[in-house]
Amino acid sequence: QVQLVESGGGLVQAGGSLRLSCKVSGSIFSINTMGWYRQVPGNEREWVARVTSGNRTDYADSVKGRFTASRDNIKRTVYLDMNDLRPGDTAVYYCNIERGFSGRWYSSNDWGQGTQVTVSS
Repeated sequence: QVQLVESGGGLVQAGGSLRLSCKVSGSIFSINTMGWYRQVPGNEREWVARVTSGNRTDYADSVKGRFTASRDNIKRTVYLDMNDLRPGDTAVYYCNIERGFSGRWYSSNDWGQGTQVTVSS
């Protein structure tokens, strides 16, 4: 059974930084592409970033240059370093084991419980 557990969220002032972690169990972590998503109540879940098994990273335009996704295969953990945080980054952040199909990545049903990030102005 796949389990993902996010941590590291909190309250931070605008311009501050946070590091989110997502520990994965029950899967062959080293071959997984891991995605980060976020959701504001009333809105759809939004893709934020991904890191592939080969450590290639991609980012949504809204976070490019401010967020960095990385992974530690020994610790079975994926990270999201968030810098220069803005009030618009306030959301619940989730990690996800993404699935590839026809050259694109899609979210799967493997989600963690999420961690709340709140950025005050």
